[in-house]
Amino acid sequence: MEWDELQATWNRMSEELEAQKKLTNSIVMEMARTKYKNKFNKISHYEKLGTVVCFGAALGIILNFSALDTWYLKLCGILSLGFLIIMPILVLAALKQIQELDIFNQTYSEILRRYTKSKTRLLRLQQISITLSFAMLFLIVPITAKIFNDQDIFSMSFKPSQWIGFVLVFVGMLFFSRWGYKSYQRITASAALLLEDLK
Repeated sequence: MEWDELQATWNRMSEELEAQKKLTNSIVMEMARTKYKNKFNKISHYEKLGTVVCFGAALGIILNFSALDTWYLKLCGILSLGFLIIMPILVLAALKQIQELDIFNQTYSEILRRYTKSKTRLLRLQQISITLSFAMLFLIVPITAKIFNDQDIFSMSFKPSQWIGFVLVFVGMLFFSRWGYKSYQRITASAALLLEDLK
């Protein structure tokens, strides 16, 4: 009788230990998922703020589109609208895809494959966005000059102070773009290290 009681106690303890192990694994996975999502929260907030700014600028162009009275100013306006509306949506969608990667119901190799694909897409979109933002600088200057000052900069010469201002904005954009892209690289590398711990 003692042997049966001992065996039953042992079996019960084994079951409790197994249940505790499953609970611990579940808690660890939940913490990993929370940490993973939090990696992208800060950058996601910046992108959402940037989207609001882009949509506001697009709305400003739409409301004042009639002021763009030449074909080349209208072309600048249309290209600017395309960039200001499409790029933020693509970047936010890529961020959401990488942020909501399911790390519970897949094998490690599948998680890694999907993460790598999402990371590559996000970083490529950032590269495209940075490149196009420099092109946008050449589109937005004529639009704002026409809307706010009723000046067609294509038919006037720049003063030295205007060239200096333009160069300063360009250099500032270079530094800001470099900082932003490095932030994306750092965050995606950090998230990859977190995923490696799930092996």
